[in-house]
Amino acid sequence: MKKVLPLLLVFLPFIFTLLGHPVGGKTASMSVLYGLTATISLFLLVMYCLILRNKDKWFLLLFSSVFIVNVGYYMLSTSQTLEKALMANRISYFGSVFLPFSILMSILNISNIKLKKIVPYLLLGVAIIMFCITASPGILDIYYKDVTLNTVNGITVLDKTYASFHCLYLYYLLFYFIAMIVAIVYSTSNNRIKSSAHVFILISAAFVNFFVWFVEQLINVEFEMLSISYIISEVFLLGLYCLIQEHQLSSFDFTKLLNPSPVTTSPYGIYSIEKIEKYKDGLAKLTEKEIPVYEGYLLKKTQKTISEETNLGLPTIKWHVGNIYEKLGVTSRKELIEINNIVSDK
Repeated sequence: MKKVLPLLLVFLPFIFTLLGHPVGGKTASMSVLYGLTATISLFLLVMYCLILRNKDKWFLLLFSSVFIVNVGYYMLSTSQTLEKALMANRISYFGSVFLPFSILMSILNISNIKLKKIVPYLLLGVAIIMFCITASPGILDIYYKDVTLNTVNGITVLDKTYASFHCLYLYYLLFYFIAMIVAIVYSTSNNRIKSSAHVFILISAAFVNFFVWFVEQLINVEFEMLSISYIISEVFLLGLYCLIQEHQLSSFDFTKLLNPSPVTTSPYGIYSIEKIEKYKDGLAKLTEKEIPVYEGYLLKKTQKTISEETNLGLPTIKWHVGNIYEKLGVTSRKELIEINNIVSDK
């Protein structure tokens, strides 16, 4: 938190510059909101880059995409010519087509679902093609048949007549929405996600943007609610990402500090017979993916080294460590090694 306050002070001049309108100006209210969402998304991007040590490339793409989308919305709301408005529209779509891709990849990473290496590249290629289609207005009439500039309540909007290729964007969003739900259901059914709270966060992140986009197609809303729902999604996923990183800590039973067990004599010194038996039983429950992490911990390897050797991301390694600790009934690497030595000697 010590880093946050100075950064807030740094961003304050930028906020007022970005908004750049007199307070209370009737015609500026919508532009102010767009400027605020753009500033918030930039602030979250910077916070992610500076505060979190173990960064994930898909989260970085997600945060960057949300910022780009909101910058596009703000630029569109303040555009004075059709050419500038179309360019702003392209910028917002540039972020929009990569958002579902980054959210899906983040969900797959959190759920520990591995795809063939070629799949992300194929999805990236589809995203680039989709962007080319959505960026065509002003050049081709395949996405919009006709587009004109209009001003509503002091902000610039585009009056559009949709063309035949516009439905492709709907199919694009539907594909990612279904893929996200399938990934969540699969990971839940295979015990890759054990917490109901984690499942709720993932489903919320997958559902909120598609729902808002669908509602906006049915109801004429002056403000692009997606600018806010995108921020909500990244906060949801970032929160889950942090929860997973702290999973090792959360597996510790703090009630033992308040209600310590009575001291009993054990042939295993400070470790009770029950603890040793739980450790032995837990060994048989380790999965194929957890065993290399377990062995690496016994050899006192760092999580980064284990990550490189197993080709798994650091968040996944931390997730496995938490599960290993829970199954074996230990709370630290030191305890893990000591009990393993006891079990091995016996």
